[in-house]
Amino acid sequence: MTKMKAAMAAVLVMEKEGITHAFGVPGAAINPLYAAMRERQSITHILARHVEGASHMAEGYTRAKAGNIGVCIGTSGPGGTDMITGLYSAGADSIPILCITGQAPRARLHKEDFQAVDIEAISAPVTKWSFTVREPGQLPGALQAAFHLMRSGRPGPVLLDLPFDVQMAEIEFDIDTYEPLPVHKPAATRKQIDKALDMLTAAKRPLIVAGGGIINADASDLLVEFAELTGIPVIPTLMGWGTIPDDHPLMAGMVGLQTSHRYGNATMLASDFVLGIGNRWANRHTGSIEVYTQGRTFVHVDIEPTQIGRVFTPHYGIVSDARAALQLFVEAARERKAAQRMPDRSDWAMRCAERKRLMLRKTHYDNVPIKPQRVYEELNLAFPRDTIYVSNIGNSQIAAGQFMNIYGPRQWINCGQAGPLGWSMPAALGVVAADPSRTVVAITGDYDFQFLMEELAVGAQFKLPYVHVLVNNSYLGLIRQSQRGFDMDFCVQLAFDNINVPASDDQLRGYGVDHVAVVQGLGCKALRVQDPSLLQAALLQATALAKEHRVPVVVEVILEKVTNIAMGTEIDKVNEFEDVDCRHPGGLKGLELAGLLE
Repeated sequence: MTKMKAAMAAVLVMEKEGITHAFGVPGAAINPLYAAMRERQSITHILARHVEGASHMAEGYTRAKAGNIGVCIGTSGPGGTDMITGLYSAGADSIPILCITGQAPRARLHKEDFQAVDIEAISAPVTKWSFTVREPGQLPGALQAAFHLMRSGRPGPVLLDLPFDVQMAEIEFDIDTYEPLPVHKPAATRKQIDKALDMLTAAKRPLIVAGGGIINADASDLLVEFAELTGIPVIPTLMGWGTIPDDHPLMAGMVGLQTSHRYGNATMLASDFVLGIGNRWANRHTGSIEVYTQGRTFVHVDIEPTQIGRVFTPHYGIVSDARAALQLFVEAARERKAAQRMPDRSDWAMRCAERKRLMLRKTHYDNVPIKPQRVYEELNLAFPRDTIYVSNIGNSQIAAGQFMNIYGPRQWINCGQAGPLGWSMPAALGVVAADPSRTVVAITGDYDFQFLMEELAVGAQFKLPYVHVLVNNSYLGLIRQSQRGFDMDFCVQLAFDNINVPASDDQLRGYGVDHVAVVQGLGCKALRVQDPSLLQAALLQATALAKEHRVPVVVEVILEKVTNIAMGTEIDKVNEFEDVDCRHPGGLKGLELAGLLE
């Protein structure tokens, strides 16, 4: 046993648990932990400009690689409350991050001390566990429990609150014999898998809905193998995008009211059986339950028992980690295929592939100002197949979901359920910190960009290069579009005449914030594109600049101010707004006559 400060024991435990990076903002109440980190020099610390930014960096870091756990650190009071949005975001999408906050000394907690706030109570609804460590000897065990909880069952965030005197107290601790607690994940039984396969075998037009739980379980390879063994097309959710490559013959498109494909929705409506694995049946995916479920049988596999039946009651539910379930699905499917007990799904798969080939949306517009659809067409052409894309919320995310191509797991890093504005930039920095060798591209609208744009300075200071595509229509585009239902366009305009933009540049002067000037002031590089024919060259130039200078490079694309992106109230009632690139020789009527819209 060795005598040490509790703060030092905390750092030693984090080392043993595999932590190599932390994102945070130091302060008086958390300085003992920072002193221990400085002494050990084992954890690379990246200084955020805002504590919320640190929490989103931690989330991006976790999402970038299997097994990662991002750590964010803040001081007492607002240091903790500023990270609540990050904890909510992580918890909503089943992402484990560890938030550590400083706190006033224990004797001052009930005396309204400066920056003493009950962060344990505030953060409890958005974490798997929130705990103020009130005894110094509890600190190593609290961290051990935190890592166990974050990794077990449905992953999620934990907050540990450390009073100043707890960090400073000396305790006896033996790090040499410390071991992480075993991770608990429920696993399906072979009997359950056989029942699900029997139900699947009885179906004529089955689909697999692949959720983010498959990515969390690092099981995308097993999903693809299972789909190929059975010949069943796959519909990834927004969080499961990349579980099967977009150009795989059995990738049947995404379903939903917004981030969806026309062919994906049509295929879902034509199906009679759905096997959901690691998904939540989120409402942006389903629309109304009546339309989504009518005429279909459902089997739901999820790691969290309370998710089974939460949105609607499936015909059969299995509580299991996605990897454990898919290992058995593959094993059972191999046996059935060898025994020639697997139905031939080639005709159904062919019709799904036909929809995918023919039911497209138009992207190639030459308009000036630029139409957003063209931006995503150029992104697909400019960046390599293994590019990691980071996106958040709004029309920029919805258009990305409709027009972009994703080819592997963890190549689409997206804040799904919470959708806080400002998330994409710090999350991208966290992704780069986790894997500096990869091409990372963030995609945001101008309002999202302005929420936490000061974090670009973090990328400049710590040499975290990536390309940030900023689509600027000087509008809260998605909210403007939703306001059509109220017959208004109210408080959603970001445009103003910027007095610092030359009067000769009428267009830019009317777009408000000069993002190029802001980006350069934060120590990064920026390009501006107003002609769609120059997009490709700008994206390639940005990639080269990021590599040369090792800083974020922003490509601002000046869009037309009003574009309505396809979306609707039901998966059978999506308003396309723009032209449809229908490649059937008979047009939309031809699709209908061929039965591809059924």
